[in-house]
Amino acid sequence: MPYLKFTYKRLFITSAILLSVVGILFVYSAGTYWSSIHYEGDTPFYIRQSIFLVIAIIVFLMITNMSIFTQEKTWVTLYVFSLLLLVLVLIPGIGLSRNGSQSWIGLGPLTMQPAELVKITTLMYLSYLLSKVKNSERVVQFKHFLIIIIPSALIMIQPDFGSVFILIVSAFMLLFVARYPVKLYVGIIGLGVIGLVGLIMSAPYRLQRIFAFIDPWADPLGAGFQGVQSMLAIGPAGLLGHGFGDSRQKFLYLPEPQNDFIFSIILEEIGFLGGMVVLLLFGMFIYSGIGLAMQATQSSHFYAIVSLVSMIGFQACLNIGVVIGLIPVTGVTLPFISYGGTSLMIIWFIVAIVISYSNRTETVK
Repeated sequence: MPYLKFTYKRLFITSAILLSVVGILFVYSAGTYWSSIHYEGDTPFYIRQSIFLVIAIIVFLMITNMSIFTQEKTWVTLYVFSLLLLVLVLIPGIGLSRNGSQSWIGLGPLTMQPAELVKITTLMYLSYLLSKVKNSERVVQFKHFLIIIIPSALIMIQPDFGSVFILIVSAFMLLFVARYPVKLYVGIIGLGVIGLVGLIMSAPYRLQRIFAFIDPWADPLGAGFQGVQSMLAIGPAGLLGHGFGDSRQKFLYLPEPQNDFIFSIILEEIGFLGGMVVLLLFGMFIYSGIGLAMQATQSSHFYAIVSLVSMIGFQACLNIGVVIGLIPVTGVTLPFISYGGTSLMIIWFIVAIVISYSNRTETVK
């Protein structure tokens, strides 16, 4: 058993490092030309991503040796703090607007997205509450939903539909793992469909994305542009791709290819087989993360690890689904790989939390 625990942990950290390295390589390949045209004179994207990865790993090493992040009161405090940040980001002059969404807070030369933090704090706080529910009390509790609804409502005001979708789905996956009554999900799915239709109808650009998803070629230079360009990147690549660095769509065809559609460039350059290697790394990450959760000695730790690993897995599936045309554009990044210092550090913060709980489990045993 000690060897098994070590294997899960090693596999978890190794897959996270390899995914991050893949990210730097393809941020370099996908973003160099875009950066030279639109950000001339600035530090190249891949240099920034490399710096943030080094910082993220240093923070990771610090956090894994700190017991404070395995305590309930820490997450209650951070949950309240993250809600405060969601309020602050809506205040003009504090919140920064990008692509029609006021989702960022400026911190000198750096920026942060409070929604990324609140997804973690919500799942962690909910994990501790669910761990206190006895088997004989497996009934719907309003406070559990309130913890999910408050941050979701604040994020939608920005608006940031992608983050809300990830938060809600991840939270309800956690409720399912915690054996919430199955009949509850029939009502949730019904309400979810009604709410989703309402959200889509309330914003014309979301409706355009649905139409573009159904037939991107109906408006190839407008709403369907990203989907069409992504397909043009993937389609001719074949099994092995055109070769690393030899993407064609990154030359101002696919907008900001280092971000949401970076998996298009990966498939274009290293083909179907290369893309499968990336998916295998995500599979290793999720498998080893669930393995660490199964070793947890406390239900709160089990719920916390499962919810965080599931959230990363779902976000990866969502991004890849958009890239290959299975679902409409959501504006969700690919964990570990898409360009973004804040996103990379948040993901490694999650890795650190999972390892902290694993270390705690080993200490107890």
